[in-house]
Amino acid sequence: MRAILSSLVMLLVVTAAVNAQEKATQPKPNARAAAVARSWQMTPDPALPNVLILGDSISIGYGLPLRAKLQGKANVYRPMSANGQRPQNCSGTTFGVEQIDRWLAGNEWDVIHFNWGLHDLKHVAKPGTSQNSTKATDPVQATVEQYSKNLESIVAKLEATGAKLIFATTTPVVADSSGPLREVDAPARYNEAALKIMKAHEIEVNDLYAACEGKLSELQLPKNVHFNKQGSEYLAEQVAAAIEKSL
Repeated sequence: MRAILSSLVMLLVVTAAVNAQEKATQPKPNARAAAVARSWQMTPDPALPNVLILGDSISIGYGLPLRAKLQGKANVYRPMSANGQRPQNCSGTTFGVEQIDRWLAGNEWDVIHFNWGLHDLKHVAKPGTSQNSTKATDPVQATVEQYSKNLESIVAKLEATGAKLIFATTTPVVADSSGPLREVDAPARYNEAALKIMKAHEIEVNDLYAACEGKLSELQLPKNVHFNKQGSEYLAEQVAAAIEKSL
């Protein structure tokens, strides 16, 4: 009997130790991720117009300042991750064509402010993918021709919503930017192609490229396509002004 009791006690001790170890090794909730999730939570006001922002990480950067500037004037949405915990990067037009129906679903939109470009013009290991490359000999994610074709398809979907549409030009690229290779003259070439489409469809243009020219040293991170806090606030001001005119 003593032997059995001793064995039971030992089993309980070992089980408790194992449980404690498993608990200790389980990943703790990421405080930063939780903070991000909270910052993007929104309770829409049904009395206000609904605004959808479609774009890459540049638009994510100015997303929260934009919401603050349009508080009490509009409900500002953007695509979110499947779990709703973080903003989704709309990436390039190839991805945009695949996802646009999902992004537009679930709401009546009054204004849609959209941009694609920085991902399309970056160099990748294989066209259409996000396998970033720093080699000039590797292809871009989408050529200007493919970008135009994809953008036409996306615009058709956007127009079908009946929303007021605003296209934002792609912001500039500085030399030796970190990350995948992006050529300095590429944004102007892709913007030119996009502007032809916007003109044909009579879509308003928010020229963020022109708004940033000559100010990149103040607004962008060093050797980076992304913007610092001041830059994101500045872009939010430009976008808010364009949207307010359309509300």
